Amino acid sequence: MIERHLRGLERLYAAAPVNQLFRSQLILPAAGRSEIRFEVTPDMFHAAGAAHGTIYFKMLDDAAFYAANAMVEDSFVLTTQFNLFLTRPVKAEKLLAIGQWVSGARRVLIAESRLLDEDGAEVARGQGTFMRSRIRLADLPGYAAAA
Repeated sequence: MIERHLRGLERLYAAAPVNQLFRSQLILPAAGRSEIRFEVTPDMFHAAGAAHGTIYFKMLDDAAFYAANAMVEDSFVLTTQFNLFLTRPVKAEKLLAIGQWVSGARRVLIAESRLLDEDGAEVARGQGTFMRSRIRLADLPGYAAAA
């Protein structure tokens, strides 16, 4: 059952329209863990020639979010709070966001994430709280194919 849930979440991620703008790939290797691969390109730079903060947020929030939602098999979770810690500017390069569920499963969940460059060095980290919503995963396009 957990494998079906994890693959459904991967399909849900791929089906999200925002991921047509931020092309990335989600892999859920186990419940409570996520990996997102993404490539920063120059069209994502701010005026000083490095990745805009939206890139950091998107990758870190998604990684923590899906690590948390991997622990909840019936409902879509919502981000209620998220903190970013930016370590260094990112240029055009491939990144890996790793998410890890920390605690909670009934109503509020806590998860954290790390953003790594191609050499495995951390460029940012994040931590968030996520809450179960009333949105059933089985009703969402992409996920429903897992049923």
